[in-house]
Amino acid sequence: MAGEIRTRNRILHILQLYDGRAAWSVEEIAGEMGISVSSAYRDVQELVHADFLTPVMGARYVLGPTFAHFDLLMRHGDPLLKVAEPHMRELVGATTPFSASVLTRSYQDKVMCIYQEIGDPTARIGRYERGATMPMFRGATSKVILAHQSRRALERMYLAHEEQVRANSHRQSLKDLCHELDAIREAGVAVSDSEITPGTIGIAAPIFMEKKVVAGLSLIVRTEHCRLEPFRASVIDTAAKISLQLADVDGAWVTRA
Repeated sequence: MAGEIRTRNRILHILQLYDGRAAWSVEEIAGEMGISVSSAYRDVQELVHADFLTPVMGARYVLGPTFAHFDLLMRHGDPLLKVAEPHMRELVGATTPFSASVLTRSYQDKVMCIYQEIGDPTARIGRYERGATMPMFRGATSKVILAHQSRRALERMYLAHEEQVRANSHRQSLKDLCHELDAIREAGVAVSDSEITPGTIGIAAPIFMEKKVVAGLSLIVRTEHCRLEPFRASVIDTAAKISLQLADVDGAWVTRA
C-alpha cells in the first residue's frame, strides 16, 4: 500500500493514522506506510514544526495544539452551530432534564457529533461530545441522515459494510434497509430504542439547507422519562426552526462573502 502513497499525500496519510491510535513513533509510521524511517522522520518533523504533532514520552508523537486552534475557528465560524445552539438548549428545557440534544453531521461512512446540550449531567445519557463518531447504520441519529442519501450513495455504503449491517440489525438486504429508510424519510423523524446507549430512546429529525440534509438533530432520553409523541413533535419542530433560520443566515453569509 505504502509504496503507492505519493510524497505529497504522505503528510495527510500520517495524520489519518491517528484516527485509529493516539500515539505513534517514527518507526511505526514508516512501517505502516512502507516508507523509509528517514522519510517518515522528515515528514514528522515538518508536522511538529507546524504544531500538528507533539512529541511525548517513549519517542512517540500525538496530535498537537494546532487542531485545538482549528476546532475553535470551526466553532466560531460555523453558521449551523450559531443557529442551532439556542434551539437545542430550548429543546432540552422543554422536554426533560434527563436528556441530551445532539447535533450531528455525516463524516465519511459514519456520523459525527459536532455539538451537544445536556440536561441533568447525572442522568448519564451517553457520550456524545464533539468529535465522537457513531456507525452510520445504527441509531436514530445516524438513520435520519442516512435516509436522505441518494440511492447510489446508500448502495455504496451498504455494500462496503454489509456484514456489519447484517450482524447488528434485522436488515438482511439492501431492500430491507431502503424500506426502513423510506419510512423514516416519509415520517420526517427516526426513533430508536437502546441502539447506541442502553436504556435510552433516540429521536432524530433532519436539518435542511437548500433542500439538502446538512445535519441531524437528536434528542436522547432515558427510557423511563420519555414521552414519545410530544417529544417527537418537539424534535421535528426544533429541526424545522433551525432549517428555516439557517436559510436566512446562509443567505446573509454569502452576501457578506
